[in-house]
Amino acid sequence: MTNKTAGLTEDTQIGAPQIRELSLHDVRASLRDGWDDFRAHPGYGLFFGGIFMLGGLLILGFLTRIGSPWMIIPLAIGFPLLGPFVAVGLYEVSRRRRMGEPITPKGVLAQVFYQRERQLGWMAFVVMFIFWIWVYQVRLLLALFLGFKSFSSWGRFVDIVLSTPEGWGFLVVGTIVGAFLATVLFSTTVIALPMLAEREVDFVTAMITSIATVMKNPLPMLGFGFIVGVCTLVALLPAFTGLLLVLPVLGHATWHLYRRATSPV
Repeated sequence: MTNKTAGLTEDTQIGAPQIRELSLHDVRASLRDGWDDFRAHPGYGLFFGGIFMLGGLLILGFLTRIGSPWMIIPLAIGFPLLGPFVAVGLYEVSRRRRMGEPITPKGVLAQVFYQRERQLGWMAFVVMFIFWIWVYQVRLLLALFLGFKSFSSWGRFVDIVLSTPEGWGFLVVGTIVGAFLATVLFSTTVIALPMLAEREVDFVTAMITSIATVMKNPLPMLGFGFIVGVCTLVALLPAFTGLLLVLPVLGHATWHLYRRATSPV
């Protein structure tokens, strides 16, 4: 029985979906659809993207205040992945547009807040755990490679990293470890988050389905992950303002890729 007041919708489905084969064409089409969703309803994208941008500026201000501006790179890379509840708003806009349902601020925000009562809340803990592993390994590698170096400013940190053997070792090992953790986090969440927003399914099943989707379609899925990573890094450069555009488009695109990976379009 449908219960719209509780946040369920007419097309809510129960259980894990079947996984379909994807191609690079599906990735391109999902990105195109994500851009179309953003253009059709830019206000929602700018609102949710603005939350991430504000978060980045607050993190930068805090790190500068405590004399650790160099930590902005690992934290900035990771913090956009900590917003599954915010991403739900983008998924809901895409879902309503696809179904021809009215898109209203009240309806979209209600769906976001409703996720506190569902399995997506547990998924947030999983994402947070992986994020803290990411931050911890950065600090561990700093201690191992640069423990006897002094850098209290961003400029000093860059100089040490780029001009010393220890800094080169930190970059190489950090890149390898970071790429591994990013792949784990991406594989665990890319399908799981939109699935939990749409379906009545437990978060463990959602994570298993997400990983299985990546394993079945490694080239298109990891290609999409590479695009997400590069676009997010570029968006961080102009004082986080690029997140206003990049994160909403990628959020909408993730929804469309999920739909292509798990059900007929």
